Amino acid sequence: MKLLTSDELNAHNNATIRGAIEGTVGGLVVAVPASVILNRRWAYYRRLPFSLKALGVIFVAVPALAIQAERRSIDFGISQWSGAGKMELDREAEEKRAAWEALSTRNKVTNWLIGHQYSVMLGGWLGTGAVAGTFIWRNKYQTTPQKLVQVRMWAQAMAVGLILAGGLLTHRAQTDSVAKPRVTDHSWAAILEEQAVEEESRKVKHMTAAPV
Repeated sequence: MKLLTSDELNAHNNATIRGAIEGTVGGLVVAVPASVILNRRWAYYRRLPFSLKALGVIFVAVPALAIQAERRSIDFGISQWSGAGKMELDREAEEKRAAWEALSTRNKVTNWLIGHQYSVMLGGWLGTGAVAGTFIWRNKYQTTPQKLVQVRMWAQAMAVGLILAGGLLTHRAQTDSVAKPRVTDHSWAAILEEQAVEEESRKVKHMTAAPV
């Protein structure tokens, strides 16, 4: 395992910080205008305390910060690979791309939902709460706490449904993977072969560059 130098550690930290800044700015660019629009067009939203409005903005900005920071960190780590390791990563990426292209549209949708099930759950929870709140807040005979409880119940019901659906999709994917023949991982052999080719290439270059 390669040990990072202080310069590489600083570069990694800078990449992560840059991702955090990008995620925060991106989240605020989406959340703040949305809050302003809701405040102008929705009387019920205007009645909410500022703390709840700020919490809504935070719910968007903080996940965006974490996701983009992690992406920048991963991208930096991949960019530091070289030689046989990089060749193996490129080969695996090409295999994954080819396998994805070979899937049917239905399987692509299923795989995407499985890979992003937590994002789908969060989006479904927030979306259901927003839609339910639009109708429930029109009821003039309920207090604000009663309306909030109903909105929460609708959102929780949707979240439970999405969790069950995600579990079924994951179980189905696991069943399909068990039914398929298991492929032995020979990546270690590929890396050794690529290292041998790389070493031979360096020897040839050294011999050709040596004075006669």
